[in-house]
Parts: sequence; structure tokens; C-alpha cells
Amino acid sequence: MNEGRLFLYVSPKVALPFMFLVLVLTSLTVHFAILTNTTWFAAFWQGAAGEVAKAPAAPAMEAAASAAASAEATPAP
Repeated sequence: MNEGRLFLYVSPKVALPFMFLVLVLTSLTVHFAILTNTTWFAAFWQGAAGEVAKAPAAPAMEAAASAAASAEATPAP
């Protein structure tokens, strides 16, 4: 573990809070950048649920679904 040698030069009482502070500031900076540069993130935090767009089905899948539905509707001999 190469990072363990850090504590030979810097006290853990100084280094660990400093590393935690860097982690927190990085996280806050990333969240702030997302919040200010997107339109959906603020709505997500406010709980706005937009309509989920339904992907168009492939024509082959629609044909298979209609064939299965008509096969179920036909009575067995």
C-alpha cells in the first residue's frame, strides 16, 4: 500500500479531515454543476414526475402480439 507512507510525513489528524473535506467539496461541486447546467435535475429534486416516454414497438413485435392475441381468441377444435 503506497498511500500508507503518506502518514509518515503527515499526521493522520491533519490528513484524514483534509481528505474528507476534499471529498465533500468535490461532491458538492459536481452536484452544483449538474444542477445549474441541466433542466431535469432541479425537477427531480422537487419531485416532479414527468411522463415517461414509451418507446415505439418494432413492427415485427406488433405483428407477433396481434397473432398471439388472435390465436387465443380462436376456440380450440
